[in-house]
Amino acid sequence: MNSPVAGLSATPASPLAGWLSGLNTLLSRIPDTFIALIGRFSIAAIFWKSGQTKIEGIAVDLVAGEFQFGWPQLSDSALELFRSEYRLPLLPPELAAPLAAFGEHLFPLLILIGLATRFSALALLVMTLTIQIFVYPDAYPTHGVWATVLLLLIARGAGAISLDHWLFRRYAGN
Repeated sequence: MNSPVAGLSATPASPLAGWLSGLNTLLSRIPDTFIALIGRFSIAAIFWKSGQTKIEGIAVDLVAGEFQFGWPQLSDSALELFRSEYRLPLLPPELAAPLAAFGEHLFPLLILIGLATRFSALALLVMTLTIQIFVYPDAYPTHGVWATVLLLLIARGAGAISLDHWLFRRYAGN
């Protein structure tokens, strides 16, 4: 006997289909907050570590346990990179290098604590697209992964473990 829905059979599902359905149900229960938290930490680490290569005087690596505190300044090597390899069509290297170093520290920090997450992710997505188009056009597999994480944060937000969530609950809603 056929099901009233076209293409579906009224026959019982095979054990494999039942197992796959159960697995699918289990995996669909991974909380969005957990995914956002891992995405926030991962994308923040990528940009933070890149920003750390552009400055001298301060070094913070939570995972490696490296801490050096001092007055941050742009490294000579960063300026040289923006003069040669990272040349951008509209920004002079003397402006692009400090802007990139600042952005690669500020936006990851905000994303990590979950404050202004959507805005910060958008800023890093613009930076990613700039790198992809003008600096490393062959790095699209890497930049595609970055863009996916950033788009997830833009679309879904930081999740429940964030200052954004706390501020929204406290001042705007529930």
